[in-house]
Amino acid sequence: MMYCRVKDVMTHEVVCAQGETPFKAVARLLSGNRISGLPVMSDEEKVVGVISETDLLQHQAQQTEGYGRRHARRPKLTRSARTAAAKARATTADHLMTRPAITATPEHYVTEAARIMCEHGVERLPVVDDRDRLVGIVTRGDLLRVFLRTDEEIRREVSRRVAMGLDVPRYVVDVGVDAGVVTLRGHLERRDDVELAVRIAGHVDGVVGVISRLTHRPTSARTRPVVGAPGHM
Repeated sequence: MMYCRVKDVMTHEVVCAQGETPFKAVARLLSGNRISGLPVMSDEEKVVGVISETDLLQHQAQQTEGYGRRHARRPKLTRSARTAAAKARATTADHLMTRPAITATPEHYVTEAARIMCEHGVERLPVVDDRDRLVGIVTRGDLLRVFLRTDEEIRREVSRRVAMGLDVPRYVVDVGVDAGVVTLRGHLERRDDVELAVRIAGHVDGVVGVISRLTHRPTSARTRPVVGAPGHM
């Protein structure tokens, strides 16, 4: 299972809210289902935003912060401050949610999904099909499941992929795995083959790191043509 895809780890049954869902109902959905966030759906069953526990806490914090300050002179609000202020007044999911929703597709690799999460600072991605309809949701915890593969599973996958990538029998490269760290041993023809084997091993899901003990033939100097070689008399 090299390059595991989102469809392999996502949750198919998704707890959702509608734009008109009241604030307290959203809180009950999160608490009752023991989840930290959920997508908000439009009437066309498309994802229009996402609500997280952070959004709810921000709502409460902003309200508390506003007590006793109604008559104070307020500085010009930044865009983020205006967003926070709007959420403080929110009574429904439509105004509470963060939009637009950052999504993934079932065919995204888990590495791509992880990069999307890091780039946007989110902890979950609604998963949508080619018509933007919700088909699941993937969280950081789901993506981390690839690291729960056993060492033996990883060893078999690395051995198979390296042999295929180099077009050599499996016994040519010995693969050992300890706590997700792969060690490669063997002798290959070219330095490029060694580098390729390391790259292939490093891209297998569940691999934490790669140690190369591979050797290769020394790079020989190009054979120079013999000038003025004696001919037959």
